Amino acid sequence: MRLNDIKDNPGARKMRVRIGRGIGSGVGKTGGRGGKGQTARTGVAIGGFEGGQMPLHRRLPKRGFNKWDRKAYNEINIGALQKAIDDKRVDASKPITVETLVADGVLRRPMDGLRLLGTGELKAKVSITVNHATASAKAAVEKAGGKVSVIEVKVLEADEIKRKKTAAKKAGSGKPAKGGAAEA
Repeated sequence: MRLNDIKDNPGARKMRVRIGRGIGSGVGKTGGRGGKGQTARTGVAIGGFEGGQMPLHRRLPKRGFNKWDRKAYNEINIGALQKAIDDKRVDASKPITVETLVADGVLRRPMDGLRLLGTGELKAKVSITVNHATASAKAAVEKAGGKVSVIEVKVLEADEIKRKKTAAKKAGSGKPAKGGAAEA
């Protein structure tokens, strides 16, 4: 083998398409930009513009709401937890938290916490700490002899007062009597 025999693999190097190099090139004249008009020019970003007509995204009604500080929780069914215990990935004798499940490879990342769901069957006695648990999941863990600890979220005092007022309004009629203020 000599230096002048060295070649790259076929197809390893691809030449770029040189546009605007005559009729025979196939990309001459307009150079792949189509005909005349606004989009043949540079600096155009149409993105939803419909020639002055009210665009579709403005004609349709707005719907829904996206909470700005929404929490994303890991969800695990008690059946999946039992399978992890059976596969010896989780030690049922130790307390189970989201951190231990991540360390054991059951969950990928801790996210904002853990939510325990009640699908499946649990046979092992476990002590698990979660951010939220469904009633059926709690019942299944307690039936197996285990314990579910739910992490309490601290609520601001002002929010707590507001909630109590709202609950009191709902408990009462909610509307004041015709004569004046509602009687408490």
